[in-house]
Amino acid sequence: MSEAKVKRIGLLVGRDWSWPSAFISEVGRRDENVVAEFVKLGGTLMNEPCPYQAIVDRMSHEIPYYRSYLKYAALKGAYVINDPFIQAADDKFFGIALVNRLGLRSPRTVALPNKRVEAETAPESYRNLVYPMNWQAIIEFVGVPAILKDAHTGGRRIVHRVHSVDELIQRYDESDTLNVVLQQLMESDVHIHAFVVGREQVLLARYSQPDRRYVADDDFLQNQITPELREQLTADALTISRAYGYDVNMVEFILKDNLLYVINPTNPAPDLDINLLSPRNFNWCVERMAAFAIEMAKRPRPQFAGYQWQRVTAASPPS
Repeated sequence: MSEAKVKRIGLLVGRDWSWPSAFISEVGRRDENVVAEFVKLGGTLMNEPCPYQAIVDRMSHEIPYYRSYLKYAALKGAYVINDPFIQAADDKFFGIALVNRLGLRSPRTVALPNKRVEAETAPESYRNLVYPMNWQAIIEFVGVPAILKDAHTGGRRIVHRVHSVDELIQRYDESDTLNVVLQQLMESDVHIHAFVVGREQVLLARYSQPDRRYVADDDFLQNQITPELREQLTADALTISRAYGYDVNMVEFILKDNLLYVINPTNPAPDLDINLLSPRNFNWCVERMAAFAIEMAKRPRPQFAGYQWQRVTAASPPS
């Protein structure tokens, strides 16, 4: 491998342990003159070069500095998986609203104001908020039991089941500075997660809610749901991921009364632990993501052509 011509893929990871090493090995095994390695950051100097042609981000949803670096890397010409500008704007309430706008089914959902904010505020800061909130009307709209959860994507900081106004207020008070949503709880034994890579390839996997892991149940996906439903799952997952512009995404569906519902439209950093996925599905995620990252390192497509800063800087190639 020629060091002068080698392309580099950087990995930003957190608690991942099985996927990163498998991904790095898979990239090296393909002999494409591309290497994958962990990104090392210790403060970013203005105008320092970015050594990576592509970066796979699986941690910026938890570390704000990482997202700042990724936006800088994009400015320098790196292809970031996923687009950090889109991830920064993503939240579960917008996602559910988008799902409805696309004509897909979803649970009833309410976005709630922050219980507390970290910024220094004055009473006038809240002049747009109605207080007290009409908790009874909120519960009646969503129904009980309901789920109170973090509105941000790419992680599950809190998930609480509530059964009454009093319980909702208690859990809401505990949410502190988090942005939260209240969502209708739809009970179902059939949870199907769709992993999307490159906005083109989809893997369907059945998820066991009680066991908190994926079920190696190929018979169910192939024989117990109709080909039409498999096609709908695939098409809906692609529609949502393409609407966002996510290269890697996981869409959560449930099947209830023979109708398909989108529970969570986006998870740009889905859990890829080998202990949660079947070996076949784990290998699928490793191989497809490695192939896509290599392609973006060698022949990147435009990340997104609609940002004003891209138009302004188009005449000035990255240094």
